[in-house]
Parts: sequence; C-alpha cells; structure tokens
Amino acid sequence: MARNVLRPILLATLVAGTLDILAATGLTLFYARRTVADMLRGVASGPFPAATDWGAKGAALGLAVHFTLMAVMAAVFVLAAARLRPLWQKPLLWGLLYGLATYIVMNLIVVPLRFAGAFPPSLRSVVTQLFCHIFLVGIPIALIAARHFRRRSAFA
Repeated sequence: MARNVLRPILLATLVAGTLDILAATGLTLFYARRTVADMLRGVASGPFPAATDWGAKGAALGLAVHFTLMAVMAAVFVLAAARLRPLWQKPLLWGLLYGLATYIVMNLIVVPLRFAGAFPPSLRSVVTQLFCHIFLVGIPIALIAARHFRRRSAFA
C-alpha cells in the first residue's frame, strides 16, 4: 500500500503546498508590514525559534517547514481515504471538512502552543485562514486523493 499512496501524497503536497504558500505570500504583501522572507522565517520559527535571525537560510527553512507540514496534512488524508471509501467518493464534502479540521488543528492547537500571544485572531485572519485551509488545502488534497482512488478502483 505504501507505494500506491506515495504519488497522490506527493502530488497533494505540491499542489496544496504551492497554493497555500502563494496565498500566504499574497496576504503578506497586501496586508502585512513585513517581507515575504520575514513571513517564511516566522514559519521556520515554529519548530526553530532562532530562525527569525537566520536571514535567507531561515526563509528557506520556513519554506521547507511549510511543505513538511503540508506533506503531513496530505498523508493523513490520503492514508485515511485508502481505508475509508466515502472520503474519496465525496471529495468536496470531505475536503471542506478536512480543511476545517486542518484550520482547527493549526490555529487552535499548534500555533497557540508555540506563539502564546497569537490569540484572539482578527476576523480578517479567521476568514482568510479558513478560506486557505478549505479551498487551497482540504479540497485540493481530497480531489487528488479521489482521482487516485477512482483510477485504482477502475483497474481493480
């Protein structure tokens, strides 16, 4: 099974990760009073607090951290879909719910554990994060998983 799911996990990681980081870049350029490199160093500072002082290397590490988190999110969904048929039979529904779940985990558990002053978020932050997690992460991952498992079941 591991070989069968590696391709959709990698594809979902690349697609959702790219969509999400492009959105984060756009939001940073539009709303924030910091650079994209600062935003990426902020991402890296989650697991590596000193990364905010690492310049370009810290920004590159932030990009790697982002795609690592996305790989985990993609793997969780694809592996679950391998066992639970409804996840790939109704990808829009389950992608929406999975995007909501990733928002909850990231913004109500992971971020507050590392960044104590991150709450309460602004309404704009909640809306943009929900949009990104649902439409740029959850739904694309679910659609990629659905395509993979539909093709596989057609040949079974």
